[in-house]
Amino acid sequence: MNLEKHQFKSGSFIALINEAVDFMINTPMEPLPPDNRFPGGGVYALYYTGKFPQYEKIYQSNKDLPIYIGKAVLSGWRQGRGSTKINQPALYNRLKEHARSIAATSNLEVTDFKCKFLLLTDQEADLISTVEAAMTRRYNPLWNSYIDGFGNHDPGKGRYEQAKSEWDILHSGRVWADRLKGISADINKVEEKIGAYYVIKST
Repeated sequence: MNLEKHQFKSGSFIALINEAVDFMINTPMEPLPPDNRFPGGGVYALYYTGKFPQYEKIYQSNKDLPIYIGKAVLSGWRQGRGSTKINQPALYNRLKEHARSIAATSNLEVTDFKCKFLLLTDQEADLISTVEAAMTRRYNPLWNSYIDGFGNHDPGKGRYEQAKSEWDILHSGRVWADRLKGISADINKVEEKIGAYYVIKST
């Protein structure tokens, strides 16, 4: 069997993704969450501008480096556009949810965060996951690749035996996370990972 006959490659596809990523990073910086509610899904990036000790040295010298990248798709999108709720504010709601997570902590201020986002609708909605992955590969954000758990949700009643995420160890305050009973990572180990990230981003 010749696998090359089954392998699809497209230079134009790569160019399209790069075009979308470049478009996104040149969109205006907005507060978190944005001032106005809006419909649609897409990709977003969060940026940190505050003075949390472990983060300040990373982001004060590199203000274009996102701390987190994520995506939001409309309900029904995976099942087909016939059931998609096109007026649903999926991306806005995700940004608002992140703002609540940050506001709940004891050592972060939501006013120290900004966001950029790319709305992808109609046929372009098929690019959401691909653009998110391309953005993540390009910037390797701290909360995506080194410190896990920022995007986690309440596991629900009867599922609190798991451990706290690294993010919740570092930034305590989410009520549901404080209910988790599993053995969590040591905070010193989490801070060491931030230090390793700083070394990579400063070279």
